[in-house]
Amino acid sequence: MKTVYVQTGNYSQRDDIVRPDRLGAFVDALHSNGLRVVAWYLPGFVRPAIDLRRSLAAIRFQTSGGGKFDGFALDIESAAVKRPALRTRRVIALSKQLRAAVGPGYTLGAIIPAPRGMEQVPAYWPNFPYASLARIYDVFLPMVYWTFSDKGPDGTYGYLTWSLAILRNATGNPRLPIHLVGGTTDKARLTEVRAFAQVAHDDGHLEGWSLFDWFATKATVWPVLGGIPVPSS
Repeated sequence: MKTVYVQTGNYSQRDDIVRPDRLGAFVDALHSNGLRVVAWYLPGFVRPAIDLRRSLAAIRFQTSGGGKFDGFALDIESAAVKRPALRTRRVIALSKQLRAAVGPGYTLGAIIPAPRGMEQVPAYWPNFPYASLARIYDVFLPMVYWTFSDKGPDGTYGYLTWSLAILRNATGNPRLPIHLVGGTTDKARLTEVRAFAQVAHDDGHLEGWSLFDWFATKATVWPVLGGIPVPSS
């Protein structure tokens, strides 16, 4: 494990940063153990100004010891805005504002729903803006939660590889930086986790991989994950 992803809040919370003191101590502890820490925030796109403020609060967050997050990822999944076209306009506008605020050298990630899942449920987010987001973000983190759809190792492997193919084709970039997020671990069978590990091993172009989430990951899963070669970058 090289990077830990930590949620700082979401659009339904009262505070921009949830439990900042505990968060700061956690970030410092992770850094002291040689780990990178990436913040992520879930916007609702209902109140764009609040989504921007809370995203920037995560990006600019400092611990009592002066520590900061090593990057930021926007969790693009909420359907609180019912009209997909308006939702798309707002996510692109927010993404552009974030890039303008942090500059070209800061690492931004786009956490997105499973591409195969959006294909299976086209009414959820038609014309998802893959290409537009690829021009803003450094890396995509697709939430390819096979437990919501396909079952068994073969179905898991197919669901994951199909999602990767959709994402690369939609962005027009076969070497698109991707961190594959699988899960959910509380429902995943060990044979399915092995299929996930096989995809991470076979693909050869992933920037990273993980399962959602840490707390629900069973003890039997860790040896399987430990057998996946860790990207060198």
